Amino acid sequence: MTIQATNVTSAAQPDAPKGSPMQLLAQWTKGIKTPEINRLDILIDAADMLACVKVLTDAHWGYLIAITALDTLGKPATYAQDVRWKALLDAGATQAASSPIEVLYFFANGPQIVTLRMLLAREAATISSLCGIIPSANWYERELIEMFGITVVNTPDPTHLFLPDNWPDNVYPLRKDFKIEQISSTKIEDIHE
Repeated sequence: MTIQATNVTSAAQPDAPKGSPMQLLAQWTKGIKTPEINRLDILIDAADMLACVKVLTDAHWGYLIAITALDTLGKPATYAQDVRWKALLDAGATQAASSPIEVLYFFANGPQIVTLRMLLAREAATISSLCGIIPSANWYERELIEMFGITVVNTPDPTHLFLPDNWPDNVYPLRKDFKIEQISSTKIEDIHE
């Protein structure tokens, strides 16, 4: 099955092929976008992420290829006007924050890529660990924790992946509001011991 590029919709496609991600995840889908052929973005609530991943894995639909996050700081107007996010915010799928953190889970099945997209409130960015379903997700979760400041509930190993162990608390280098001055109270030499 080839995923065709289409416009954004605010709900699952009723005529989605049986066994397709659109059909499998229909009950949790808040919006869909197909930015190009074989690419499908499915907007879901973060509370539904584990159920969505479980359905995909139980159906043997592809495999996890990456988890990452995007900091939307400085783009609230764009996100508020984007119909993809408007559908999520209108549906109450997330607490509206001025600049949410977006978390993306990428799954591949041959040439097809499905991205589960969620918005997290910047001030309390929390998501459940995927490791109970996909143990290797811990590597990605550790990146979310230390680089974006996302709390990953029940992750088996929350230790630093990239940053030194003595990196200052609450300083997240991939957030747009990160400033090098945040680590100036700790000497750079001390961080890299």
